Amino acid sequence: MRTLLAMTGLCVLLGATANSASAASTTYPLTVENCGVKVTFTKAPERAVGLGQGSAEIMLMLGLEDKMAGTAFWPNKPLPQVSEAYAKVKLLTIEFPSFEAVLAQQPDFVAAALPSLMGPSSKVAKRDDFEKLGIPAYLSPSACVAEGAAKDKFGYGNRSQLWNMATLYQEIGELSQIFDVSERGQALIEDLKKREAALRAETPKDGKKLSYVFWFSSPSPAADAYLGGKNTPSGFIADVLGGTNAITSEADSPALGWESIIATDPDVIVVAQVDRNRWELDKAEAKIKFLKTDSATSQMPAVKNNAIVMMEGQAMNPTIQTIFGAESIAAQLKALGLRQ
Repeated sequence: MRTLLAMTGLCVLLGATANSASAASTTYPLTVENCGVKVTFTKAPERAVGLGQGSAEIMLMLGLEDKMAGTAFWPNKPLPQVSEAYAKVKLLTIEFPSFEAVLAQQPDFVAAALPSLMGPSSKVAKRDDFEKLGIPAYLSPSACVAEGAAKDKFGYGNRSQLWNMATLYQEIGELSQIFDVSERGQALIEDLKKREAALRAETPKDGKKLSYVFWFSSPSPAADAYLGGKNTPSGFIADVLGGTNAITSEADSPALGWESIIATDPDVIVVAQVDRNRWELDKAEAKIKFLKTDSATSQMPAVKNNAIVMMEGQAMNPTIQTIFGAESIAAQLKALGLRQ
């Protein structure tokens, strides 16, 4: 099931720039400090590569598909309002691309969503690998916390504070400045702020705080489940909806056995739809089937109460999809009678 999104079209969003405060044109050379590294641009990129759905989707939301030479690593299908733009950009692979495959696109800019795509222990390349070739490289500010502290296999490390949209707004603002489309970036940020405010406003202040478990995927039913940690975007979604994350680990993607998960006794279980199909349990439907048929999980109150909702797995990453994932959950909770 695709995420339930109540979104304006991209053309409407970008058209809103006419009503927003005028943003200044970019003056080059432009130097941006990114994760402690100064990156200089002599002109707007013409052949950008978006490594990771998070970074690439921001560029598509900014209407930059004609400035993109390629993209890679897409856990989910694109947001509906950028699907046509996405189809115009060369997809190198939905998984990790090789460094050679990226260079073959002759990029003049590379933006990466995750340290696992561009970091000290990246499967693709280190930032220095691009810089040595004179290619400006940019890492999502939401991933900066992971540099030098990557402890789990996904390369995020631990978070000491709850993620919020500030780093996402920073990324949108900086990318729009780099490409000299600051008005578009401003309009997009304004739209996302309104969405968050609307969700928080409709949460009853005296209502029960629902607890959530966010299940990304599992290699098999017998294996540990990869979940959304306490201070991740999953925790942010729970907070926006007036609830709490039942998982208290500060790791981004803690892997827990079902005995431990059952012990958290969540009110709601959020199952992610991951379109890559690396594992059978990437599918939301397969997760729900397991929850309802396994002898242990089927006895969880949330399962018995059918308090199971679906969300795009990409919303569990620090991306533009996070707030749309929260909107989707809110709509499903209303249908279940768990939210006014």
